[in-house]
Amino acid sequence: MQLFLPIADIPVNVFLILAMGAAVGFVSGMFGVGGGFLMTPLLIFIGISPAVAVASVSGHMAASSFSGALSYWRRRAIDPMLSLVLVSGGIIGTALGVWIFALLRSVGQLDLFIALSYVALLTTVGTLMVIEGIRAILRTRRDGAPIARRARAQGWILGLPLKMRFKRSKIYLSVIPVIGIGLFVGFLGAIMGIGGGFLLVPMMIYILRVPTSTGIGTSMVLTLATMVIATILHATTNHLVDAVLALVLMVGGVIGAQFGARAGQSIRGEHLRLLLGLLILSVGVRFAVELVIQPNELYSIRELGGGG
Repeated sequence: MQLFLPIADIPVNVFLILAMGAAVGFVSGMFGVGGGFLMTPLLIFIGISPAVAVASVSGHMAASSFSGALSYWRRRAIDPMLSLVLVSGGIIGTALGVWIFALLRSVGQLDLFIALSYVALLTTVGTLMVIEGIRAILRTRRDGAPIARRARAQGWILGLPLKMRFKRSKIYLSVIPVIGIGLFVGFLGAIMGIGGGFLLVPMMIYILRVPTSTGIGTSMVLTLATMVIATILHATTNHLVDAVLALVLMVGGVIGAQFGARAGQSIRGEHLRLLLGLLILSVGVRFAVELVIQPNELYSIRELGGGG
């Protein structure tokens, strides 16, 4: 069944979009990440313009992170003060990202920038996660169950000024790196259509020393805030949010997430990290291939506005 997307300006198979939403929802539930890093490339691969894909996925990510944040709030696994500081940086980063997004679009370099950003980010993160996952599996086989250890903050972070106590996370450190992390994740979310959970959670655990459960819950609050702001800004300034596309993706994502959460509970943590790393790396490689292969049509004709 064909469905016409008014903003993307192309017809798509509604069952294909539902299946994509369900697949990404499954991955999100299984690995505990937002899935924007996978959804945006998939939409681009089926012919939706990168600009519309990024803007529309922002709305999808906002909806999916809301339910997750609500669940962690009920379990008291969110640090309100840490969330507030992160969101303050995230707002600045999101606004900056949307501004650069519009600037690149106006000069015709947005599609290339998005593709190059995905190649650089996903291949780097995917490779590191694969290496870490393999090492964790080898250590487990050699030494048995790994001993859980709490990460230490970097020495230079402990020496920064403007310290604040975050009671729920039981940490005392400068707000400067916290704001910086929020700004970075907000910028990536606005310009690449990713929630940043697969980057934010490790940074909070290994750089800020936030406990894992609190880190995941707090990261969802930042994702929710930045994606809502990004959706509003993209809709009002760039007019690129396709509500029909976002709605269909949401329906599929909710269904897939339920099955993914159940599947993730039966797989060991180090195996999950290895699988996620392979998935991230494969998407990055796919983008790289798209950049170097020769298109079927070397030239295209596009109607420009204006004239009379």
